[in-house]
Amino acid sequence: MCMSKDGQRQSLVPSFVYSGDWGGSQALVRRFPIEAPKEKIKMYSPAFYAACTAGGILSCGLTHMAVTPLDLVKCNMQIDPAKYKNISSGFGILLKEQGVRGFFRGWVPTLLGYSAQGACKFGFYEFFKKYYSDMVGAENAVKYKTFIYLAGSASAEVIADVALCPMEAVKVRVQTQPGFARGLSDGLPKFVKSEGVLGLYKGLVPLWGRQIPYTMMKFASFETIVEMLYKYAIPRPKEQCSKSLQLGVSFAGGYVAGVLCAVVSHPADNLVSFLNNAKGATAGDAVRQLGLWGLFTRGLPLRIVMIGTLTGSQWGIYDAFKVFVGLYVFFFLTSSFIPSSTVASNLSALNKCDLLDPVGQRLVVLPLLLPLASERYLPTNAECCSSKTWKLF
Repeated sequence: MCMSKDGQRQSLVPSFVYSGDWGGSQALVRRFPIEAPKEKIKMYSPAFYAACTAGGILSCGLTHMAVTPLDLVKCNMQIDPAKYKNISSGFGILLKEQGVRGFFRGWVPTLLGYSAQGACKFGFYEFFKKYYSDMVGAENAVKYKTFIYLAGSASAEVIADVALCPMEAVKVRVQTQPGFARGLSDGLPKFVKSEGVLGLYKGLVPLWGRQIPYTMMKFASFETIVEMLYKYAIPRPKEQCSKSLQLGVSFAGGYVAGVLCAVVSHPADNLVSFLNNAKGATAGDAVRQLGLWGLFTRGLPLRIVMIGTLTGSQWGIYDAFKVFVGLYVFFFLTSSFIPSSTVASNLSALNKCDLLDPVGQRLVVLPLLLPLASERYLPTNAECCSSKTWKLF
């Protein structure tokens, strides 16, 4: 609320929200109840990007560290398939030769590397999503929202992999060459002494080839999968589901997205493991030794399990963290469908408001996220707002 010149309290909500002027529609909006976070985080402020960065650190660093045993077996199956023939024999051989502690070899570079990657991936994704939305304009952002997701995620991953690459190189070498080093503290100096600082980035291009398609699939497919789950698989509207069920849907959607991610990025994953394992190895050496079929399939079943679990867990943790810090805002509109073109045309008015208070409750406005909602129309219900919740994030 604000004070007008004559001293009267006046809502900061643009007049078009209450009027019937929504592209010729009749009076659509009757109520606008809002669930707002307890603490305000201004969109696209340093605090906003810091929160997204922290969420990325938690979601990526912790999950990758937790699946270190799976990653260890997967890398060895890729490097030495004659010895590590399948998942069960791989675990058995490692347990026999290195004991239980051997399953977590390389966990420190894994934690540090993927924490840095997660920070850049999620933080820069939010930055580039806004940047590209501003570039194309509100109406085009609505029309081509999937391309916004793809471009934003790809741009963020380019930066994120630069942060990940040195730790990934040390991790693979520690995990696939017994006796090379105990971990990061002795492995990093030994690696640099052997191949130089630039050797840490030898696998950067294959890493881009693995991670960029992975991340594009991760962000773009997750939105669609979750939407389809609520539309076809869940018998009641999302806002009527318990928090545990909603978290389960996020995990399930992330898991399915992770399976797709694993398939599209697996050839490059084999290349990364091969190049980081052998000094002086090239991509041509990898193709000749693994063959095209091996490049696409070696270690794939285990990686599907690992990446599916990772991606599902990451989305669950990231969603939970964003709710915890107050980055989710829920709109409940009592109306029929409002065309997205109308939203886009009035977006500038919404962007001018930092705080809306139409019913005595706080709302942190999310500028430029309106046209990036997962549907072309705003889902609403004319009676009790119970059919759907439009979640912006």
